[in-house]
Amino acid sequence: MITLTGKKISEGVAIGKLAFYKRDIKEIKRIYVKDVEKEIQRFQRAREKAVAELRLLYDMSVREVGEANAAIFEMQQEILEDQEFIDKITSMILEEKLNVEYIIEEASEGLLNDAEFRRKGYNKGHEGDVKDVALRLIRILSRSYKDKMFMDEPFVMAAKELYPSDTVQLDKTKVLGFVTMYGAINSHTAVLARTRGIPAVIGLGEVLKKEYEGKTIIVDGYEGKVYIEPDYTTLTRMKERRDAGVHQIKNLERLKGKENVTQSGQRIDICANVGTREDIENVLRSDAGGIGLFRSEFLYMETGNRIPTEDQIFQVYRLAAESMGNNRVVIRVADLGGDKMAQCIDLGRQENPAIGLRGLRVMFEKEELFIEQLRAILRASAYGNVCLMLPMITSMEEVTRAKDTIERVKRGLKEDKQPFNANIPIGVMIETPAAVMISGELAREVDFFSIGTNDLTQLTLGMDRGSNKLSRYYNPYHPALLKMIRIVTNNVHLEGKTISICGDLAADLSMTEYFIQIGIDELSVAPNQVLSLRKKIRDIQ
Repeated sequence: MITLTGKKISEGVAIGKLAFYKRDIKEIKRIYVKDVEKEIQRFQRAREKAVAELRLLYDMSVREVGEANAAIFEMQQEILEDQEFIDKITSMILEEKLNVEYIIEEASEGLLNDAEFRRKGYNKGHEGDVKDVALRLIRILSRSYKDKMFMDEPFVMAAKELYPSDTVQLDKTKVLGFVTMYGAINSHTAVLARTRGIPAVIGLGEVLKKEYEGKTIIVDGYEGKVYIEPDYTTLTRMKERRDAGVHQIKNLERLKGKENVTQSGQRIDICANVGTREDIENVLRSDAGGIGLFRSEFLYMETGNRIPTEDQIFQVYRLAAESMGNNRVVIRVADLGGDKMAQCIDLGRQENPAIGLRGLRVMFEKEELFIEQLRAILRASAYGNVCLMLPMITSMEEVTRAKDTIERVKRGLKEDKQPFNANIPIGVMIETPAAVMISGELAREVDFFSIGTNDLTQLTLGMDRGSNKLSRYYNPYHPALLKMIRIVTNNVHLEGKTISICGDLAADLSMTEYFIQIGIDELSVAPNQVLSLRKKIRDIQ
């Protein structure tokens, strides 16, 4: 038995024969052309055909993986229809007098580093999407349309790398799971694999050899492991794990559409936490009651050394608002700093970043960033039930200052004739002992609350939650923390406001009954934890 280790991107277990994905594309040669106008016409015809194909692929994807994930192919259409992209290819053909296939392959690498395309957010760190567009054009130009898999029975697929259009078109009746040599865990390919429920492990590298073709393989999407020609013990264990996973999913799926109510009639809302565009479709699939926490800092953390523009952020917020319909979408202003550092924003060296420049303090220090965030959130509020939340509050003065800035941004949007909800609800995160102690005053100033138990625990106990040396002392059930949660809940309810918990403790099923007893209005967890939490609630007497 050979064991390989890669990156887990989609949970589940797949067992079957291994088959390599073969792309039927001829080697692209560098050819000098005399008739450049004819070559430009070839490019235009191929581009038009590619756009038509992507429209069909988008329609199919909406049915298969939902609108949020199908938007990948809308973005690819936008690249092909972008005048600057068209002009770039055309000018390269004219200047270099080379065949269009070679030009496209050369240009696709350049686009990944092109400042203008980074500004438009077409690649957004997902190089596979740009390469997918280039590959589609080259396929059409070379008249190589077919990708080959020589298997009649269901199989596990292997490839150097899979692109989004490959993944969305996989036949789930044939492809049990897939493994790749390369790929990123935050790629659209990874998102589509999770959305479609295909067990997958990527990033195995060159140890995934062609000589494994036809051998029995196990893909363990829970652990990121791959077993080639597994022994009897491993095969038996993984079959049991596969069957248990399928049984559990089927049982939980039956809870979709059911209420989050105990057997005694007590109700509590369940929402989902998200951090990126790709998470939004998972919220819909999870049957959550809305987005209880949109972690905006992830939009900055995934873009490398470039700061996303207001419009790029707005488009993601708008998608969330439209996707959730009447359900609430709570967007937290980016909580940068601490353990959530973004390469594109320099916060300087800090001795103790967890209690340094972070959260709302960063926004006050970098007001231009704050204003762009607020503009994006307010603009998105015109498209759904959007709420705005402020992180790391420690004083009433911070709330007053933030609300003054919000009003200033509203006036600017009015002048720009941009639609927004003038009465957007404003809430705060309770993450510091200071916020707990002034929660009564805060309850008279803002519309809703959310308790971030991760930071509140470490700041209350004075312990870094990420320190291995402190793990035996770190107690998320400390009586002081539970008392704080109860105090805040009482203070908030005295003013007729609502309160949720969105930290790790919200998904801790041993705490669910306690939260219901003290009157927590909402729990917000990861999308894949929604149905497990619903089951727990419905089992409580």
